Amino acid sequence: MTRQQRRIQIITSCLEQQKQLAATAKQEMESAQQQSNEYGANVDRYDSYRTKMMRSRDMYAKQLSNANAGIRVLQELLNHTPFETAEHGAIVITNRQNFFLSIGAGKFLVPHNAPQDIPQETFFAISAQTPIYMALKGKKQGDSIIFNGTTQTITEIL
Repeated sequence: MTRQQRRIQIITSCLEQQKQLAATAKQEMESAQQQSNEYGANVDRYDSYRTKMMRSRDMYAKQLSNANAGIRVLQELLNHTPFETAEHGAIVITNRQNFFLSIGAGKFLVPHNAPQDIPQETFFAISAQTPIYMALKGKKQGDSIIFNGTTQTITEIL
């Protein structure tokens, strides 16, 4: 598998996770709206149940908006060629962990193409505001960082 194909595989896995988050948020938002609508006529302007449902709807709407923004960023990164240094959009593989410097999406799994003992690799999608991102920024393959008292050496950047 080429570096570009590997990069696309990793980004696609992260993108699928974001799409699932967006779908869940949309479903929950619509459910909260439906529950509020089915509750009946507004009998009291201080109706706590309706207020609770509207707050839930608004919370899920914000989550949906954030997930959709993340999807747009990831789709743009699909077209980018592999990086040589750790910067926004790069995939950084160290001897201890795998990072995708993009959005704060957290942990996601990427399936292996070749048969190996571990069927999936774990990656962490991290945003530019995280301390580990700051430690990795600008580094190249072979460079090391010390984070939380642990030394990590960059083995590959995609």
